[in-house]
Amino acid sequence: MSISQTSAGGLLLCRAEPATVRPAATHVLRERLVLAPAGDWSALVPERHPAAGASGAEESLAEVLTGWTSALAVGGNWPVLGVWWESGESGFALASGLRRPVSYGWAADGTPLGDPDAMRTLTARLGLDPVLDLEELERLTRPDEAADGGTRLLGLIALLARAGLALPAGLAPGERADRLREAARVAPGAEALEWSGWRHAVRAELDVVEDGPLGPWLRGPRARLVGAAQVAAGAPLMLWAARRRNSGWLTAGALLVAHGALGLAYDHARRTT
Repeated sequence: MSISQTSAGGLLLCRAEPATVRPAATHVLRERLVLAPAGDWSALVPERHPAAGASGAEESLAEVLTGWTSALAVGGNWPVLGVWWESGESGFALASGLRRPVSYGWAADGTPLGDPDAMRTLTARLGLDPVLDLEELERLTRPDEAADGGTRLLGLIALLARAGLALPAGLAPGERADRLREAARVAPGAEALEWSGWRHAVRAELDVVEDGPLGPWLRGPRARLVGAAQVAAGAPLMLWAARRRNSGWLTAGALLVAHGALGLAYDHARRTT
């Protein structure tokens, strides 16, 4: 399979499971996306043509995908690989945390465009074999009259199978953007993501915290018991300290009452939302 000279599209490939990718993709990119499992990875497909830009201004696919890749990587602690293809040209951008992103591309006739050291960085950040896998990646940076830009990008995706990438059927570089979206929507385990505003974003973050080890102490019977105990202990302590004009114990009692009351109020508010 080769990439058509008229097709255009892009994918964001995250080396993390969908449950981990979902909050970052929703709240960082604030785009309508389809999220689908892809082996040990997750694939994100934009619902609109990426070159339109968030403000409506026309940008190249490479610019938009590189920006999204960098933003998404900062929002998580896993590598993100953005791949794009347009008019026979193709390329990728790799970002991981706060480290400098790297990118590489190929012209329609397969001419390499970029620093070959990008393949070394790709190998290191994705944990690929530094000898065998790197050798195959470096072949993609050398002149080859039999390989056009699309063929080289497909070669990269095929090699990433060794790192656990398994794209769903129809979700591969070379497809038109509309077909890519359709394939993503019907992929097993796929879900639509859409930014729903700051209120829902804060609620989602609270849900994540409450699902963690601190959850029982923030909400639920245990949290209510602790909050009530703090108020019960702090109130008499404040009265005792006030009679003796002991500012230190008065502050301690006030903190206990405030902390307990805040915990009870938080639990009540979350139960009623």
